[in-house]
Amino acid sequence: MATLQNPNDTVTVVPSVLVTVVRIATLNVNGVAQLSSVPGGSSWLRLSTDESGVRLNVEPEGVRVDVYIVAKASHGLYDTSRRVQEEVARTIKEYIGMKVLAVNVHIEDVVFEK
Repeated sequence: MATLQNPNDTVTVVPSVLVTVVRIATLNVNGVAQLSSVPGGSSWLRLSTDESGVRLNVEPEGVRVDVYIVAKASHGLYDTSRRVQEEVARTIKEYIGMKVLAVNVHIEDVVFEK
């Protein structure tokens, strides 16, 4: 669970909300076909399920995000990855108010559109 504390109040965000925010931000990036499953099994995953395509590690200083995507071949992979990083970081900061320590994008596959 992510807890944000201000001098007079506390806000708690459940992990599924963070995962949903990251998923929506990622899927809104042009060049992302879909999210991929997180490799390695669920036994070592922190705030995630295998199917979500997102792994989060919430630390006292902020959040680290790993996003697993399937990219569209018609778009530059580097540019798509950079836009995912920017969009995920911006969305978490604006909507959740958490500091983003890292956004790691893992391109698990590439699809060719017809």
